[in-house]
Amino acid sequence: MLLISEIMIGNPQIETFEELVVTLRAIAKSSDERFFRMDVKPDYADVPDNWEDRLEAAFY
Repeated sequence: MLLISEIMIGNPQIETFEELVVTLRAIAKSSDERFFRMDVKPDYADVPDNWEDRLEAAFY
């Protein structure tokens, strides 16, 4: 299972929500992970209200 916290910790260069979306999309394409869990809310200034939907769409 892929956790959002692991992505954020493993990629400290990410500074915006949009960069997180791009990174998640790339990881999802190159990984065999079938499940994704949003265990924390991203702590970026540009996190939209629909952040969960955006991350889910990027993963799938």
